[in-house]
Amino acid sequence: MMTNSTYLVTVSGPDRIGVGAELFAALSSLHDEGVEITDVAQITIRGALVLCAEVSADEVVDVARIESALGRFDIAADGVSVHVEGIAASEVGDGRRLLVTFLAPNIHASQLEAVFRAIAASGSTCERIVHLATYPVDCYELVVRGPDHAALREGLTVVARSHGLDLAVQRAGLHRRSKHLVVMDADSTLLQDEVIDLLADASGHADEVAAITESAMAGDIDFAESLRRRVSLLEGLEAGVLDDVRAKLRLTPGARTLLRTLRRLGYVPAVVSGGFVEVLEPLLAELDVDYLAANRLEIVDGRLTGRLVGEIVDRAGKAEALRRFAREIGVPLEQTVAVGDGANDIDMISVAGLGIAFNAKPVVREHADAALSVPYLDAVLYFLGISREEIETE
Repeated sequence: MMTNSTYLVTVSGPDRIGVGAELFAALSSLHDEGVEITDVAQITIRGALVLCAEVSADEVVDVARIESALGRFDIAADGVSVHVEGIAASEVGDGRRLLVTFLAPNIHASQLEAVFRAIAASGSTCERIVHLATYPVDCYELVVRGPDHAALREGLTVVARSHGLDLAVQRAGLHRRSKHLVVMDADSTLLQDEVIDLLADASGHADEVAAITESAMAGDIDFAESLRRRVSLLEGLEAGVLDDVRAKLRLTPGARTLLRTLRRLGYVPAVVSGGFVEVLEPLLAELDVDYLAANRLEIVDGRLTGRLVGEIVDRAGKAEALRRFAREIGVPLEQTVAVGDGANDIDMISVAGLGIAFNAKPVVREHADAALSVPYLDAVLYFLGISREEIETE
């Protein structure tokens, strides 16, 4: 029975127009002899090229035969070299790849060393490195192949925490660019502010609302009950104050860039918030965000009654809103992204195909697939594999 051998063809040297076409023409000439391309990779840095092709060949084709075919196409010209070597069966990858994305304000050699030591410690190898961004943060994406994904994740998570890196580890493949629905929290995620706090200031009950919020964060009362208590303190407030509060809201740095880029690349942005429709809806209309789930304030005769209308959008309600939006848009949950900072975002983050904790508390980070500690919301785009160059392309 005839078996196949695997060879690696490496072209390196000064980059020049047409070298790729010459390589593939040479390999194409061997097609009738049973030579097939199984993988291709290329990198060019400041005019220096490394182009690799992995090929499978019938056992009658050896290194000399491949080198002879390559020689006929004049690839090795103008300082370019071509090298062919056989690959042992044990060295041929098994296709188990992960995408590892990490970022920080600045990434130093010591941090890269720690990442690559963790990769090696799990028995994995790095097949590709892409520098996604240099500002406002430094970001790298790696394609890593290894036998034990759990060990790789665990090792990289330890490195990220100890070396100040934000990290995402995802299954490699085209599905990553298929995450069409991106759902984000409003308060302290899309927005720098907490709407309920601004309303409390306007009503003169800031201290009481803050005390209820603190009690909820301590776990003494759940979100729904804490929201009802806080809203009750807004009774009698003129509805016009909602417009005043909206005018004071500050978007998180990078929010407009995130939304603009998502829309341009075909993603659907959405907001799921424990805040209020009356404040958020007009703002999101200006930002061209069509999907919103939030709570509704009861307004009678131009004043807030201190009550809510309809079901409360709490922790479970946020997750259900994400599911509902996914059904309406027609995408599976695996093609959704959720971004949030608070405990009431945990269910939503857990349900999504990719859950991202944004400047979140440790308990939220533990439930997320990825975490961001930088203040720029558009850093979410890097975890989708979108480079700074793509972001700035109009």
